[in-house]
Amino acid sequence: MVQVPQRTTAHGPTFIRLLARLTDVDVPASRQSLPDRLSQWLEWTHALALSTALDGRPGGDALDGPTFGNEDEEECARLRASLAQAVATDPVLVVASADGGAGEAAADYAVFRQRYLTLQRRMQSATGHLRGRLRDRLARQSVEMARLAEVDSVMELSLSPREQMLLAAVPALLGEHFERLRQRASVDGAEGESSVWLDGFRKDMQSVLLAELDVRFQPVEGLLAALRAR
Repeated sequence: MVQVPQRTTAHGPTFIRLLARLTDVDVPASRQSLPDRLSQWLEWTHALALSTALDGRPGGDALDGPTFGNEDEEECARLRASLAQAVATDPVLVVASADGGAGEAAADYAVFRQRYLTLQRRMQSATGHLRGRLRDRLARQSVEMARLAEVDSVMELSLSPREQMLLAAVPALLGEHFERLRQRASVDGAEGESSVWLDGFRKDMQSVLLAELDVRFQPVEGLLAALRAR
């Protein structure tokens, strides 16, 4: 029987811990502080831009933007729910949705890999546009909030390439997990019962996608918190 890891509500990097559990990799906690780690990730041009954003006075037009309201919160909630629903109802990932020949076709990991990439791109595009809109709204609230919006813009420009590089590796890790489940089923003589181990993999993949969605929404949540405080 395939054991399906459940999403944990414990504090910490759920996305990383979930991947580590699925890949049987022990990921020790980093001994570096956040500033030390960021200093390794930021190029000097980005570090200079970040310093300017922190110390300088943001330019731009008069701060006459619309007031942050419930409709902004609702829009973010709708988008997040829509992306989560897309993961939950994707025909390739719905548990026990495949039968007969369709189940055998789904046993090719290439099908799952393509679905992960498709959903990943959808999350990236949607959260990127939402983050930009919230940042624009924040920049028009006050001088202090405009500075925060500029800092967020620099951080996105600086860290997004590394973030996307790391997230792009997830399908390969899931592919290794897929093969381990298949081989385990073969050893147990249950490979022909593809619905059992495949459904376990489907749940695992959904959990990883939802955890990635949480990661992608963290900057959005930060901007929302700043707008609420304003």
